[in-house]
Amino acid sequence: MTTESPVQETRLGEQSETRGVRLPRSLGVWQVLGLSIGLMGLSLSANINPQGAAPVVGRAIPLTFAIATFGVLLVGYGFARLSQRYSSAGSVLGLVGATLGVRAGTVAAWSLLGAYTIFGITSAIGAGLFGGALLQSLGVVSTAPAWSEYVITLAVLIIATALAIIPARRGTSLLLILEACTVTLILLISAVVLVKLFAHSAPGGQRFTWSIFKPEHTTGTSGLFLGVVFGFLSFAGFEAAATSGSEARNPGRDIPRAIIGTVVIGGLFYTFASGIEVLGFGTSAKQLADFQNSGSLFGTLGTRYLASWVGDVVTVGTIISAFGGALASIAGGSRLWYSLTDSAVDRPNPLVRVSARWGTPTGAILTAAVISCLITALFAWILNFAVLNTFTWLGTVATLLMLVIYILVTLGAAWLLFFSGDRSLPRRELIIPLAGIVVLGYTIYRNVIPYPTGPLFWLPIAAGGWILIAVVAVLLFPGLSRRISAGLSKEVDLTKRVEVEGSHDAVPPQPTHS
Repeated sequence: MTTESPVQETRLGEQSETRGVRLPRSLGVWQVLGLSIGLMGLSLSANINPQGAAPVVGRAIPLTFAIATFGVLLVGYGFARLSQRYSSAGSVLGLVGATLGVRAGTVAAWSLLGAYTIFGITSAIGAGLFGGALLQSLGVVSTAPAWSEYVITLAVLIIATALAIIPARRGTSLLLILEACTVTLILLISAVVLVKLFAHSAPGGQRFTWSIFKPEHTTGTSGLFLGVVFGFLSFAGFEAAATSGSEARNPGRDIPRAIIGTVVIGGLFYTFASGIEVLGFGTSAKQLADFQNSGSLFGTLGTRYLASWVGDVVTVGTIISAFGGALASIAGGSRLWYSLTDSAVDRPNPLVRVSARWGTPTGAILTAAVISCLITALFAWILNFAVLNTFTWLGTVATLLMLVIYILVTLGAAWLLFFSGDRSLPRRELIIPLAGIVVLGYTIYRNVIPYPTGPLFWLPIAAGGWILIAVVAVLLFPGLSRRISAGLSKEVDLTKRVEVEGSHDAVPPQPTHS
């Protein structure tokens, strides 16, 4: 039996008989860009993730980030193409749902919700880790107790929640300002390192060399792509702009620009910053070992190349970057909670409550924050995990979830180009999403083969289990799929009717009425 869901043009920010106050369209392109850059956490990623690639690629860390940039650009193309046609507070819920069907969209949205929840926690943990290091460096404590880092983590989550509730324009502008300050500081340190390298006055006698883009002969293709995994981890969150589909003033223009702009900015920054880090420490085996053991890469460089207090300033900047990531994760995750619940539940509920004063989804924001705090407390005081182990475990699970999401979005872009019947799109562009699928597939393969042993055995299972929840839900509860489909079909800019349970009829895009 085919269930029809007529398309309706409902403007967000207006009153609706069944849906009440809607999210206002208040975000410009810079606010949308700030959401992606804030969640990606340029400074935090640059200070941590290159160390993960060092054991497998040695001095060629900048090459892995350059390759990752190319791969993420392929994925970003899919997000940009789909965002030109469809926009939704649910990000991949709308983008994948409008192309591959509501079931696939629900699975993608549920996976992204899990990833954003984890990224909020890991970003806050990053603030806790660097906060503990700062307390020791300043002499406030001789040895920071393990619980202190978790307390800082919870404090960051609570403060980020409060700032997420204020008007989105202020929150996303704040993300840009905070991250820009930290990135500027890193670039200043990089300039000093470069000058001393070329002047042959580096503290360890290091000199500039292009060998950082040439792997050792012992590093094969497999090892190189193991390092690329950490590049993908650094880009996680670049697509956060897509969650502002219901709040951007011109989503069809601003969101694609923000997504591609974030990838380009991030790729240039990561490749350049990782190159400076390797050159600043040196490329010998001993120097690379020192690189891996550094508590803060740019903090160490600032201390060695400038002055001891510079390391503390960089640590503060990294804490700010981590806080921005937590804030963006809560904001992005709350929009997913809002969109999923708004579509799946056909009656008023606290999760779709929008503040009449601030215009933000307060119910969804508080829900995302409470869940993040409970997960943090679980690892800290029930499982008694060391904070760094919690960071590693959760980060790995989130990366696996993101890779699956990226594949679904890239498949959706391929569908749009080849099967939608839209002749305005050049079919030759199909090679881009196909290449993206190959890169993503190989990256997932390197994450699970050889399969991890010991405690890490459970990480792919945790990611798969989270995805399985959504798969089972959409297969066993067809009414859920119908409600989500109906909700999506009424959302602004989703002018293609998404597939509903039992429907196999293709419905062409409907005209937009002003």
